[in-house]
Amino acid sequence: MKIPTNALTFAADGKLQEQFLDYWNHHLAVDEKKNKEYDHSISFEEKESKLNKALVKEIVKRSGVNYATEDNLDQWFTHPLIAHEMFAVVNALVDMVLPDSVIDTVGLYTDVRQGAFGDSFAFDIEPRDLFAVSKHGNAQRSTEVKKQYRGQVTIVPESHQITVGVSMYSVLAGKESLANLVSKCIRSIETAMALDVYAVFAAGMAALDDTATTGLRVAGYSQANLIRLCQQVGAWSMGAKPLVVGTASALLNVLPDDANYRYTLSDPFVTLGYIPTISGYDVMRMPQVADLDTFGALKISDSYLWIIAPSSQKIVKLCLEGSTLSNTSGVWENADLTQTTTLIKKWGSGIATNAIAAVITL
Repeated sequence: MKIPTNALTFAADGKLQEQFLDYWNHHLAVDEKKNKEYDHSISFEEKESKLNKALVKEIVKRSGVNYATEDNLDQWFTHPLIAHEMFAVVNALVDMVLPDSVIDTVGLYTDVRQGAFGDSFAFDIEPRDLFAVSKHGNAQRSTEVKKQYRGQVTIVPESHQITVGVSMYSVLAGKESLANLVSKCIRSIETAMALDVYAVFAAGMAALDDTATTGLRVAGYSQANLIRLCQQVGAWSMGAKPLVVGTASALLNVLPDDANYRYTLSDPFVTLGYIPTISGYDVMRMPQVADLDTFGALKISDSYLWIIAPSSQKIVKLCLEGSTLSNTSGVWENADLTQTTTLIKKWGSGIATNAIAAVITL
């Protein structure tokens, strides 16, 4: 996908980008157990220390405030250009990693698009129906004329903000980790985006028709229900292969109706926590998201199995507008000399597709 220009060009030689990506992947692999490649020869703590020094060096270079030694720290942290460039670097790092990070979380059912400042996003929806074919009489020149018209869905991004506090003095002195601050900002924005996208997805699935034999919403799991819905989604998605998705808890219900099966401790049902394939249809776990309104709660419901065909079209579109903006307070505005910075990111999400999906309520 398209990455904002500021994320690609903020460090001309690309070494700082590579250094931060390695740090970020190390964080994901160790703390979140994600399958990411990173340099195993250096510990995470050492990597964070080196990255913080590289970030300070980049900030000073970009600001043009070229003091000779760290003895000039008092002049560094009071200089307005230092604060400006510090959060310019933060913004660029956030924009560099955020799109791929969001895709990791919601990419199964979400198409992530990046636009410029001021963009709105219009999606043309092609008709899913085919032309009707009728019998022909020898003395009949033509039949009823068929014509189809496109629909259109527009998504307008909305502004979202987070405000963080940082001691510029401590960052430049190496006492606070700027790398950790950037990581927390990325994770915060990514989680907010994931919650928005899931709310749109769940609302759309809840509105599906529940007609007994042809509906795409069924109450109660059975293998027969699952296969019927998979066949429907595949057939009406022009043959695209359906995928059964749900949380780890929901996927525990995806089992054959025949209870005469056995599994060992090395079986995928034990090692993965779910059956990876049932009746020829792949099963995939959906990453869970924390519900930040209630401590310990989870946002994605364990009460649903969704059947989607992501190779045809993603159900939800997530649209990101421009790059991240920031508004930083002055050095002396707060009594404790902590500077506050508001990061502003614009995004919007909505269902814009002609693909179909189905849901089983457990």
